[in-house]
Amino acid sequence: MASAQEKATPPNNSPSSSAPPPPPPPSSTWPDPTQDPTRNTTSLDSFPPKTTPTTKGIPVMMRAQTCHPLDPLTAAEISVAVATVRAAGATPEVRDSMRFVEVVLVEPVKQVVALADAYFFPPFQPSLLPRTKGGGPLIPTKLPTRKARLVVYNKKSNETSIWIVELREVHAATRGGPHRGKVISSQVVPNVQPPMDAMEYAECEAVVKDFPPFREAMKRRGIEDMDLVMVDAWCVGYHSEADSPNRRLAKPLIFCRSESDCPMENGYARPVEGIYVLVDMQNMVVLEFEDRKLIPLPPTDPLRNYTSGETRGGVDRSDVKPLQIIQPEGPSFRVNGHFIQWQKWNFRIGFTPREGLVIYSVAYIDGSRGRRPVAHRLSFVEMVVPYGDPNDPHYRKNAFDAGEDGLGKNAHSLKKGCDCLGYIKYFDAHFTNFTGGVETIENCVCLHEEDHGILWKHQDWRTGLAEVRRSRRLTVSFICTVANYEYGFFWHFYQDGKIEAEVKLTGILSLGAMQPGEARKYGTTIAPGLYAPVHQHFFVARMDMSVDCKPGEAFNQVVEVDVKVEDPGKNNVHNNAFYAEEKLLKSELEAMRDCNPLSARHWIVRNTRTVNRTGQLTGYRLVPGSNCLPLAGSEAKFLRRAAFLKHNLWVTPYVHNEMHPGGEFPNQNPRVGEGLATWVKQNRSLEEADIVLWYVFGVTHIPRLEDWPVMPVEHIGFMLMPHGFFNCSPAVDVPPSAGDLDDKENVMSAKPIQNGLIAKL
Repeated sequence: MASAQEKATPPNNSPSSSAPPPPPPPSSTWPDPTQDPTRNTTSLDSFPPKTTPTTKGIPVMMRAQTCHPLDPLTAAEISVAVATVRAAGATPEVRDSMRFVEVVLVEPVKQVVALADAYFFPPFQPSLLPRTKGGGPLIPTKLPTRKARLVVYNKKSNETSIWIVELREVHAATRGGPHRGKVISSQVVPNVQPPMDAMEYAECEAVVKDFPPFREAMKRRGIEDMDLVMVDAWCVGYHSEADSPNRRLAKPLIFCRSESDCPMENGYARPVEGIYVLVDMQNMVVLEFEDRKLIPLPPTDPLRNYTSGETRGGVDRSDVKPLQIIQPEGPSFRVNGHFIQWQKWNFRIGFTPREGLVIYSVAYIDGSRGRRPVAHRLSFVEMVVPYGDPNDPHYRKNAFDAGEDGLGKNAHSLKKGCDCLGYIKYFDAHFTNFTGGVETIENCVCLHEEDHGILWKHQDWRTGLAEVRRSRRLTVSFICTVANYEYGFFWHFYQDGKIEAEVKLTGILSLGAMQPGEARKYGTTIAPGLYAPVHQHFFVARMDMSVDCKPGEAFNQVVEVDVKVEDPGKNNVHNNAFYAEEKLLKSELEAMRDCNPLSARHWIVRNTRTVNRTGQLTGYRLVPGSNCLPLAGSEAKFLRRAAFLKHNLWVTPYVHNEMHPGGEFPNQNPRVGEGLATWVKQNRSLEEADIVLWYVFGVTHIPRLEDWPVMPVEHIGFMLMPHGFFNCSPAVDVPPSAGDLDDKENVMSAKPIQNGLIAKL
């Protein structure tokens, strides 16, 4: 992801990057952790450099560090990585068969990030410098070379491989120009299928529409114009050995528009049912085809369209007046590359093809206590959408939208005034396409401030004087489309120390067709011959926490809090007593937990070595929002790939290659419980550790007529809230707004209290 410089923040609002870094103390040797080529990490094998020029005994940095270790890969770096891997192909046939599913930054170990933030990139934060056993600072003279991790599918051999490439030298113009990259490792991963790609989807649609038996089946339904037909190539999932990953398969869903001259028509309004298609996505041929049942196409619904005015058969409202968000002095945030500062918060923005938006190095500047870390890495790592209709084809709808498709690769180019309001800073994102070219999504990530109502207020009833502060939040977001649905992913930072994760669901329902006069038990009738099956949406947030932990420290633990009603007796003679009871989650198996609104259950990540002014351990609370569990039997086929849905909370100690709760390759995955459900069987200790929270939250969608033709946004999420982290409210120092200051001039005109009440007082 690249910063969109043409949409930069106002002048003088970014910390200067021209100031030279302070001279480093003597360098020392870094540890060299074992590197696994399939892991998303990098070693420190370039520390220290072989030759270290010095000036008066002080090491000198050889060249400026232009990219922070956590900055997403640039377009040039992606091109170098692809060219390096392609050049390493053994034969021309192998090179021509390479398809590039994903190229992503190999994220460095946390000590490298700390070093970069402390010494190499402004604003310099010396408190983050790693220390030797003797207590001295540990500063190599340069950062390790950046590396890329590539997932490559060989279209000829049907093999998936993982490559690690060291990006030694990168030039802006790489096509035909000089570039240097070195393959560090390559490994074939057996018995897997990588995520599908948009190019494959387009090819699949063309192959199906050109298949003669399919064209005949559509003729029987009155459709001869193939330009009206929509083919959505859904992954097959895994239901039996027939879906095993030795073949790359898709079972498309078919839809049909009714008007060829209306490009904005809602084609999902007419699902085509009764047709079964199985496509070999490797060779792009139809393997199996059957016209099982002739179900007439639903009649054209006059309410099917959602674009403005006459296109949807109606008239837009005429009484909506303009609402403008104006920041005449610019925003309160400052941007330096991908580093964000906003009031007392600071963090970094990243982006991956699979997860989309990633938030790194979240910290709060707390007066004399300085920089206080909260989390090292926040992201949405998976989502699953299982359907509850047992009829064909809906029973096999259980999409893994991150692992099978990629949330980031399906992101939008956002529009000012529509997706975001106010003063906006946009960031672009770069991806490889299937053939290795680099594609850019402009304005992919939106950063802006929002007014959020009242932050706090109190009015003294004796004097009539009131103090009130308005809440402002900083929002970082992106939106993606996966087939018919849209998902907006948001991270909100608040002035009182809260962090909110929010998902906004919108888009178009995935519908089914019915016979005339028929009704379906497992869905809602939307229009004649049209129904929407019941389904659920589940999201997994991975939160690598670092509450009050300096680099290298692992001093966090998790406690579960339940509110208990006191038993009747001498301690509860009035039968009104209740209290909060805490339980330390000591191990992974003990930390497989579910939400319980009856006991107001929540969880607190605490630092075991840091206390507040009352002597209590400092912490951050995970506050669940509305939630649910899978409404499916224990033997449901999708649960073999999504065992992580069986609990709302999982806790693990940090391990760098434990990133994907359903395994890295959930597409056609035959392995039961791979990923999170397997890792926790080690039952590792959590009593004092580098804690990773996996919070699973979902919504059960019983469709309404009001969800048609396009679904109004539904909100779901959770909150990270300081719990004993501060000594008092961190929002007490928020200044009054301009309107409040104007009111102070009229304070003497406040309504006086009645004389009788004053006399009583």
